[in-house]
Amino acid sequence: MDAAKVNKGSWYPGLTFGGGGETIVSNRNSGTNAFGLDFFTGYIPRLSVTNSGLVGIGTPLPGATLGVVAVNSEHSGISASGFNQASGSGFGGTDGIEAFGGNGDPTTGVGGDGIFAVPGSGGAGGGYAGFFDGNVHVNGNLSKNSGSFEIDHPLDPANKYLYHSFVESPDMMNLYNGTVMLDANGEAVVELPEWFEALNRDFRYQLTCIGVFAPLYIAEEISSSHFKIAGGNPGMKVSWQVTGIRQDAWANAHRIQVEVEKPERERGYYLHPELYGAPEEKGIEWARHPEMMKRRKEMREKPLVPPAIQPKAANAQ
Repeated sequence: MDAAKVNKGSWYPGLTFGGGGETIVSNRNSGTNAFGLDFFTGYIPRLSVTNSGLVGIGTPLPGATLGVVAVNSEHSGISASGFNQASGSGFGGTDGIEAFGGNGDPTTGVGGDGIFAVPGSGGAGGGYAGFFDGNVHVNGNLSKNSGSFEIDHPLDPANKYLYHSFVESPDMMNLYNGTVMLDANGEAVVELPEWFEALNRDFRYQLTCIGVFAPLYIAEEISSSHFKIAGGNPGMKVSWQVTGIRQDAWANAHRIQVEVEKPERERGYYLHPELYGAPEEKGIEWARHPEMMKRRKEMREKPLVPPAIQPKAANAQ
């Protein structure tokens, strides 16, 4: 083990182990706290601690308190697993990741995000900002630009996907539909779930004759979890649709505000600035987290890893 007497910068080793590139260096060119520490194996930086306290794994240029960059295509940047409880312990497993956003100024500040994720790009397409293999629970409001389901195509499940957009509405709307056969009087009673009226209000109806026309109408509106159709022909098939607005306790306490003024700091910024011919710096996250976004851009534009150090003589000064 060798300790250099003088650190001259330029990745000059401060402490080497065995001569195989296992090194601790402080790239100090001037001053007593101008640079942090870098730990090398095989002459390649693996762990870095900057003079300001940022820690980088796989990168000497961390853009956060802890910055992690995967070392090769076989490994993820971070892999986290919760603790498995022993059989019969009666305890549940622990979470793989817990993330808490920082609090902003209580008067004018904005809280930080628990997790901020951006997808990677590639010639064959981009990745996902988040991929969940299992059920996902959101204990709060979910805001999105659009939404759809994705399933294997029913007619060609091995080779195609089928997508449908979500039903969008300014109201917290539920939609119900079905078909019913009319009786000998040209009428039918449609039964609904017993919780229907507790969950919904402001009902809207649509009726469609199938096969032949008839002057259908709603003879009795929804009451006691059913409604009545009349005006049809005996044995006629009718397609019906009912919509309602949620009135459960959670919905009543969290009504969606359809039109909202952007906060002062977010005015002039966009969720997707490229759609309006604006530069990426006009993205909404640049308004919310300017320093974080600046560091992220700088990291994209700089090499993640500097040239590997070269072996030095043990007595080099």
